[in-house]
Amino acid sequence: MKCPYCQDLDNRVIDSRLTQDGHTIRRRRVCERCDRRFTTYERVEEMLPMVAKKDGRREMYDRQKVLAGLTKACEKRPVGIDTIDRTADRIEQSLQERGEKEVPSSVIGEAIMRELHKLDPVAYVRFASVYREFKDASEFMRELQQLIKERSGVKVAPAKPAKRKP
Repeated sequence: MKCPYCQDLDNRVIDSRLTQDGHTIRRRRVCERCDRRFTTYERVEEMLPMVAKKDGRREMYDRQKVLAGLTKACEKRPVGIDTIDRTADRIEQSLQERGEKEVPSSVIGEAIMRELHKLDPVAYVRFASVYREFKDASEFMRELQQLIKERSGVKVAPAKPAKRKP
């Protein structure tokens, strides 16, 4: 492991702990050259499916894209980075449990929406407005009304995404 301060490769582990979720090991290290300490995280490399995009392209699953979407939606909201990270973990776990080699990008988008719906109403609406590509204020208002009804305890079927032109 390269020291983030002096780039030297000679360092040693001084403490290892399992994180709360039990899927990651946190290691405290000290650089033998500059004597500075830093933290690394180790997790099992899991096989995640390929993502089939709307335009027909295929690409590797990218956790950073999920984290970026969650982080942007939760910007200036009372949602901590640890919560966002655990949310990304749940999304990844659900993808792995599907056991498929390829999933449509819509599956990931809907999973993010479900998680944000439980996490924070403003973050959910932010993400939904971009993900569902609302064309006008009425579509946006329908989504908000749906959320208000659900928050008030009235059982309502989820809003259907707007039909997209090919």
